[in-house]
Amino acid sequence: MPLMFIRGDITKIKVDAIVNSANTNLLGGSGVDGAIHRAAGPKLLDECRKLGGCAVGKAKLTKGYKLPAGHVIHTVGPVWKGGRNNEPSLLRNCYEECLRIAVENKFGSIAFPLISSGAYGYPKYKALKIAVDSCSEFLKTHDMDITIVIFDRNSFDIGRKKLKDIEAFIDDNYYDETRTWGYSDAVGSSGSLKNFLRSFRKESSTSSGTAHTVHSNFPVLGNACSETLEEKLKMIDESFTEMLLRKIDEKDMTDSDCYKKANIDRKLFSKIRSNKDYHPKKATAVAFAIALELDIDETKEMLLKAGFGLSNSSKFDIIVRYFIESGNYNIYEINEVLFHFDQVLIGS
Repeated sequence: MPLMFIRGDITKIKVDAIVNSANTNLLGGSGVDGAIHRAAGPKLLDECRKLGGCAVGKAKLTKGYKLPAGHVIHTVGPVWKGGRNNEPSLLRNCYEECLRIAVENKFGSIAFPLISSGAYGYPKYKALKIAVDSCSEFLKTHDMDITIVIFDRNSFDIGRKKLKDIEAFIDDNYYDETRTWGYSDAVGSSGSLKNFLRSFRKESSTSSGTAHTVHSNFPVLGNACSETLEEKLKMIDESFTEMLLRKIDEKDMTDSDCYKKANIDRKLFSKIRSNKDYHPKKATAVAFAIALELDIDETKEMLLKAGFGLSNSSKFDIIVRYFIESGNYNIYEINEVLFHFDQVLIGS
């Protein structure tokens, strides 16, 4: 996935480069800085001594030594002083400088901590927004896997008001008894998917008795005994891939516009494009629906073609519905909220 969040220890991430939230002398310190130096070993400090320090908002490169990451990009974030001393611009510079170094060195992957959000006191939700905005802007014109590593839940803050609104929406819509939506076109207002499949299996039974799962809006078929299962299957409408490509054309988007906006890896998109019958994971299908800015009914249709629905017994589904109904198709904001609620992220 081009941009993802994980909860863990950045010193254990295997990428081309990890970012160290350092101080200006680059000689180690507390928090992430100290942890990286301890994990890398004394040779990292020896190399840092030769760099002559680093200014706030700038970045410098070293080897990774004993770290799983091949390199460390050291950057110095601003100390929070109420936002009156150019802190947002300096923090954005940190991310841009690190990404510039990554491009110059042809790195394919990089992992960031939430810069300045620890001892430097930058409000976490403000620091997170700058991190996501900087990385997502970069990904519009570059291919790179970017990971934002959150040490623990207390280090992650999506903003009190946003969280309160989403929690209220979940409370209003979540219930334990499964009720899947997205199948009404196939089964009718009084039907159920289970009854529909039972009916379909009965109609289309073969000598082998094999039952087949339906992955699309499937019409109710006639009872003519002469119709074989093969003949009936020819009546299936467009596949997920066909709908995806049609919608890309209808939205006047390029392929790269779509997969970048969906937070999807280019190689995965190529696999989908080349296979008319490709069945994506649910998170991938949702990502494309978000990228195409489909309304809730179109989203249900796209999911149904991939063999999925939306359910009020799933927090993942309710969160996705919240953003679609709010008209917010920012996939990175959606993933921030999914991450907060320990749900699968959308994208590759």
